[in-house]
Amino acid sequence: MSERPPISPRSPRAALEPEQVPPPPKRSERARNPFVIVGNAIITIVLVLMIGGGGAYIYGKQKLEAPGPLPEDKVVNIPARAGMTDIADILQREGVIDNNRWAFIGSVFALKARSELKPGEYSFQKNASLRDVIGTMVEGKVVQHAVTIPEGLTSEQIVARLSDNDIFAGSVREMPREGTLLPETYKFPRGTTRDQVIARMQQTQKRVLAEIWERRNPDIPIKTPDQLVTLASIVEKETGKADERSRVAAVFVNRLRQKIKLQSDPTIIYGLVGGKGTLGRPIKRSEIQQPSPYNTYVVEGLPPGPIANPGRASLEAAANPARTRDLFFVADGTGGHAFSDTYDQHQKNVAKLRTMEKQIQNDTVEPADDPAPAAAGAPADTSPTATTVKPLPAKKRSTPPARQGAAQSTVTPPVATPPVVQQ
Repeated sequence: MSERPPISPRSPRAALEPEQVPPPPKRSERARNPFVIVGNAIITIVLVLMIGGGGAYIYGKQKLEAPGPLPEDKVVNIPARAGMTDIADILQREGVIDNNRWAFIGSVFALKARSELKPGEYSFQKNASLRDVIGTMVEGKVVQHAVTIPEGLTSEQIVARLSDNDIFAGSVREMPREGTLLPETYKFPRGTTRDQVIARMQQTQKRVLAEIWERRNPDIPIKTPDQLVTLASIVEKETGKADERSRVAAVFVNRLRQKIKLQSDPTIIYGLVGGKGTLGRPIKRSEIQQPSPYNTYVVEGLPPGPIANPGRASLEAAANPARTRDLFFVADGTGGHAFSDTYDQHQKNVAKLRTMEKQIQNDTVEPADDPAPAAAGAPADTSPTATTVKPLPAKKRSTPPARQGAAQSTVTPPVATPPVVQQ
């Protein structure tokens, strides 16, 4: 048996009194060191911040990745010089972000994108998250507007189209030289200046022209790229049918080789109205022989410059025309042309067109003018003609009319019969 310590007898009063608790041990000198105290406080704060930061990170990541409120795709314009709060207000107003714009601002800071947000017109996808919205603006993925410039327009007509298009800014400081713009479909963001559009069209034309010039048929009687553009512009105005371009080009190339006047109606029109492009009425008989540097019924060879801005296909056709002996073509009444290499066959094609014309009602009136000569380029002129006879009125044709200048001379009744000349 173990021995128990002796029990000291206590009086009843002493037994009722609480026992004295021994004093706590004294803190060591190291624990009372202020550096230790500060260190402990810092550790505590760091732990609190880490826990809070981790929670904020998880919340922020969820907020960044969460689907947005946008019910469907939407285009929103962010103006230049808009600040971050302005952008948040615009996005909130357009329904791209929810009513908590501070979440957007916080996300911008979190992604370090405050100075990277770019102005412009953006297409935000349905339910785009904050990360998607901010990423789109940082990358500058602005909406690209497709702008189509038709072939065969003059530079003045192209500038007028650009001026009427409200996606562009500024004005054209200088009218581009005829034939230096390439008609095509381009894409531009809203706010592009019109001078930038012109510059891009000119650069594209130079590149395409250089490529086509390198691939040209070396036998064609064309000396320079500028002459190629001039010939292509006439081809562009004469026909709008893709399968006819190379053959129309061949007619003019054959005429150049044989030193026969080109006799192209669109050159008459350009000599009369220049960059306006359209005459607004049929050609008068007196205008066919009216002196003009561009009137190929009067001048030998090519005119001094292009009469429009030809497209890529017409440039290709002029550089590599069909291998034919054709010297004539006349409208066939269906929107195309009948080609021939002899004047006799040309006259038969003309007679066929006249027969077709008599079968339909002519509801237009030829403009009044001086008494017409017997024929444009009468027997005294030994040059055969290419295009003095026009097709039937547009509303009677089964195919669309040729474009611009050619249409001016094709959708109205003929103003002169083909010259009665011998080859």
